[in-house]
Amino acid sequence: MTPTGLARGLRIAGAASLALLAACASAPPALETGDWTRQRESLEALDEWQFRGRVNVRYDNESHTPRILWQQKDRGYNIRLWGSFNAGNTRISGDPEGVSLESGGDVLTADTPEDLILQQLGYELPVSHLEYWIRGLPAPRGEADLRFNERDQLRKISQHGWSISYPDPRQYGELSLPGEIVVVRSADDVRLRFVGLRWTLGAEE
Repeated sequence: MTPTGLARGLRIAGAASLALLAACASAPPALETGDWTRQRESLEALDEWQFRGRVNVRYDNESHTPRILWQQKDRGYNIRLWGSFNAGNTRISGDPEGVSLESGGDVLTADTPEDLILQQLGYELPVSHLEYWIRGLPAPRGEADLRFNERDQLRKISQHGWSISYPDPRQYGELSLPGEIVVVRSADDVRLRFVGLRWTLGAEE
């Protein structure tokens, strides 16, 4: 192959690689029409999943955007926050029986994650409800107001004083999952915005 042909081949291969990486980086937009009943049943049956992305946290006139990795199996969760704020490398692990937080070599435990996270990180992270909201489901306890768009896709949940919006649904096989989630509690101006979410369903390979 001539130098010119080799250079052209490398450019084509490079472009193809970039296209492949872009395709792997995010799932396609959700289907144009939804079926909420079927979607809800499938999401409730999903018992092992994870996502990666960033979460912008605005609380008490401060704003920070750590990276987040959330791994869930049944009711057990493992959440890692790193790269911003005082969450230099923080791991939150728990289940309905209790929760532990590891940060800076220290390990703290509590019955529920909300008070522990607020005390140590300085902001609200409603983990007990987010386990459901993050997938596009209302939490099982307490009334919830669900709003849908004209295509029968879930657009917003209002529950327990929080408003959860789904502006960017993405398609993963038969399931629609959020590419972005905005969680707001107006009473004390808390705002969590999860962006660039990339989901893995089932056990990680």
